[in-house]
Amino acid sequence: MRGYRTIKYSLFCCCYVFWVASSILVAAGVYAKIAKEKDVIDTLTVDPALVLILIGSVMFFINVFGCLGALRNAKCLLRTFLGILLVILLLQIGVTVLGYIFSEKVIQRTEQLMLRALVGYREDLDLENAIDFIQKKFQCCGVQAFTDWSLNAYFNCSETNPSLEACAVPFSCCIGLQSQTVMNTMCGYGVQRAEGSSAQEEVYTGGCLEQILWWSKHHLLLVGGLAGALLLVELCLVCLAAAQISRIRVEQRRVEQQRAESRQRRKESPWLPAVRPFPEPDANTSS
Repeated sequence: MRGYRTIKYSLFCCCYVFWVASSILVAAGVYAKIAKEKDVIDTLTVDPALVLILIGSVMFFINVFGCLGALRNAKCLLRTFLGILLVILLLQIGVTVLGYIFSEKVIQRTEQLMLRALVGYREDLDLENAIDFIQKKFQCCGVQAFTDWSLNAYFNCSETNPSLEACAVPFSCCIGLQSQTVMNTMCGYGVQRAEGSSAQEEVYTGGCLEQILWWSKHHLLLVGGLAGALLLVELCLVCLAAAQISRIRVEQRRVEQQRAESRQRRKESPWLPAVRPFPEPDANTSS
């Protein structure tokens, strides 16, 4: 009985933690969607705020099944929770295997998406912030090189481009941003016209794709550890849900067996009349 309670409340606590986390994701997504400027054009394939809301909502409903199923001992809810977790687990494993097998195609597709993101820079605030964060974090500029920014209409390095940012790169490409007290957002102006050696003194000339791949290879243990931890948590939830379903079945069988034994005892016991017969009168009293 103690083991059953441990399984039950362990599953409930885990689901409750993820339920709270999903609620926070939904709240963050709603806040980001409301706070975002209404006149900003979305150039991303999917709005990050909507992604947060979608992921949080899916997590919310999945963990509701787990919480209610664990508390109410509902096999239907627990089976639904277990089935969804197994599908998600298999999808993650499948995507990982396919990504490893077709790694070159994944890299090519990633490069195309990154080049497309450069073209949409300045058109979407979310996209702009994401690119600036990546370039500052990995100390890179562009996809393959800093000259990739010429694909953007604002930074295109041509004589016919009327933009003030023609032949420039975003400020996030500049070297030494962290040491500056006042950020110089015009530090990348005219860099695309400069020669390679002089450009290296002002901005990061290496592409972000190569830097991200390098970081992934040199932090493979960290990436694998995070992925393994996520799979381990999912496996634990699957095991807890399966264990509770099994315990519920055992308990139901025990109750049914007790009821059957009780019915059998009633059948085998001597019949007792519903009304006790009156005692016969004494011969002395009758006379």
